[in-house]
Amino acid sequence: MPENSTAGTDEFVALRSLLFSLAYRMTGSVTDAEDIVSEAYLRLRRAQAAGTQISSLKTYLSSVVTRLSIDHLRSARMRREAYVGPWLPEPLVQTESTPEFERVELADTLSMAFLVLLETLSPTERAVFLLREVFEFDYPQISGILDKTEPHCRQLMRRARQHVEARKPRFDTRDQERDELAARFFTALQDGDLDPLITMLAADVVAYGDGGGNGPSLPRPINGRDKVLRLLTAVSHAAREFDLHFEQVPVNGQPGALFLDADRRLLNVLALDILDGTIQAVRAVVNPDKLHHLGQLITADHPLRGGRRPDPSRGTRG
Repeated sequence: MPENSTAGTDEFVALRSLLFSLAYRMTGSVTDAEDIVSEAYLRLRRAQAAGTQISSLKTYLSSVVTRLSIDHLRSARMRREAYVGPWLPEPLVQTESTPEFERVELADTLSMAFLVLLETLSPTERAVFLLREVFEFDYPQISGILDKTEPHCRQLMRRARQHVEARKPRFDTRDQERDELAARFFTALQDGDLDPLITMLAADVVAYGDGGGNGPSLPRPINGRDKVLRLLTAVSHAAREFDLHFEQVPVNGQPGALFLDADRRLLNVLALDILDGTIQAVRAVVNPDKLHHLGQLITADHPLRGGRRPDPSRGTRG
């Protein structure tokens, strides 16, 4: 039965998790995804008030969210190209209140590595790939959402799939073993006994630090076990010197932690890529502009926010 202007808040709320998931995967930003979903709701209400007949609320709202996300990506492209240091998405931290839809989908297509990979697609390729591969829209629906022919959508999908499959990140799927390794990793950082890290880190492990020019960060990725160990030594020292602690939580579906002070103010968020029983990558989001949605932050006058250089004998802190 066609949905019409009587469709209200309840129907929108039922779809909100899906719409947020689509907008977040498109933009890599929690804040922007929430703004896009809110704008989609406003457009729905205006359409209903104007008497517009909506045959499928899911398709209508998905179309609005997709097009708004594409517009956002196009306007953000130059800012992304000028971004200071490595770009990482705003972290999505799983909590008890995370909708069940997100819990199911998190590990496969919400990892930081996967979202960084999606950045290499054009906005339209990204939309087609997500609508088809993640949200299982058929090509007639995708054609209507993007206002493109079905053959064109299929062509975009082929290009996107070839690009993604060639670079798609792999992760351990054995949750218990993966989480136990992460727990040992964060315990070693907390306690300062870093010898166990030698066997936890892959020989070609990479560390990324996204500060966006707003505080301490890594201007480029750090490669190799020895260099990453020196970085982690400095992180571990800072944790003890400034009474910070790691609170282990899933971050974008992968093992991670919040780096908090005694008052539970946040410094950064870390996420780990784990494969074959070793840590392949450490990703830290330090840019405060990407952390406000997670609560109170450590203030800019704190030494770790102000970029105080560590003692060289203690390693290199990003």
